[in-house]
Amino acid sequence: MRSAARAIVLDPDDRILLVRFLFPTGKTFWATPGGGIEAGESSEEAIRRELAEEAGLEGVEVGPVVWTRLHIVPFIGGQYDGQREQYHLVRTPSFIPAPRHSWEQLNAEYVFELRWWTLAELEEADATFAPRRLPELLRDLVANGAPLTPIDAGV
Repeated sequence: MRSAARAIVLDPDDRILLVRFLFPTGKTFWATPGGGIEAGESSEEAIRRELAEEAGLEGVEVGPVVWTRLHIVPFIGGQYDGQREQYHLVRTPSFIPAPRHSWEQLNAEYVFELRWWTLAELEEADATFAPRRLPELLRDLVANGAPLTPIDAGV
């Protein structure tokens, strides 16, 4: 089981930045930017590193953990049987994602697209999100702010 940190990146219009993953099996889904926490790294440090690599976003203030998720699934290559995820809120001005890593590097990690989504687009989309309840969770977060204790995001 690996530990991971993910960023709920929201711009001033409450659009959320999502990454599209595409696996060799053909399975695709949209998730928040983030990834595994490296040895000696805090979840906040992992968020900063991942946002720079995946979106070109640097110097962000990493907010509180608002969601958690236990994702049990064998990873491709069999390195892990799942991951424990912490979702941090990151508020940022609008920007055009420009990954620091090349698309070749990102594709090797199954990342194929980045885009901003409005809540309405999430709710209307015929797409798979991780967590599955992303539209509902985001609606609550935008309406009520960060919870006092992190919410279990489910599958």
